[in-house]
Amino acid sequence: MGAPHPLLTYLLAAADGRFPPADGKVTVLPPLAGGLECSVAFTGHAVVATALSGQDVHAREPDGFGASLAPDFLRHLAGPRGWIDVIDVTLTARGTGGPPRLAESAGADDHPRVRHARDVRTNVEVHGDERGLVTLADGLAGRRELSIELHDVRDGGRGHGRSLLADALSLVPEGAGLRRRLPRQRPLPPRLPRLRVHTDRQ
Repeated sequence: MGAPHPLLTYLLAAADGRFPPADGKVTVLPPLAGGLECSVAFTGHAVVATALSGQDVHAREPDGFGASLAPDFLRHLAGPRGWIDVIDVTLTARGTGGPPRLAESAGADDHPRVRHARDVRTNVEVHGDERGLVTLADGLAGRRELSIELHDVRDGGRGHGRSLLADALSLVPEGAGLRRRLPRQRPLPPRLPRLRVHTDRQ
């Protein structure tokens, strides 16, 4: 197993409440595994993982106050044959461990959330019940990621999203950190790093 990507250090530190300085600057790191690249916007500081040189990145004048997510900059990162994924808000949580409170889900291979997880992540597990679907996988820079989608979002989901997240945390060892990819039907305010855009230069 190789050394972790340096972006993981930023993500783990942010999960513990330690953020980069809000200095408006951009830190340039090597690309992620599999040819993926990304722009990650913390408060007042951006981290870009790319095969482009630092000189090329800074020549486009991104900054830590939003310009690292500008459409023209992201298109430059992607290149003429790349693709740009969604801009996503991300929260962090700690696993609770104990007996798993969600069973593995069979027959969900064609679900859009599962297909997307397998396109951009590794070691994807699928769990769920009558409330919704959960994917648990190794994602950005090797960080463990959890995403959920409710089967029925009428009446605001009736608290099913909160209870499904709580049960999903039992799938992660106690105290272990992970990122939560929130269902878009009901976004919450950002609290930790905003992991925004994935691009592919291959």
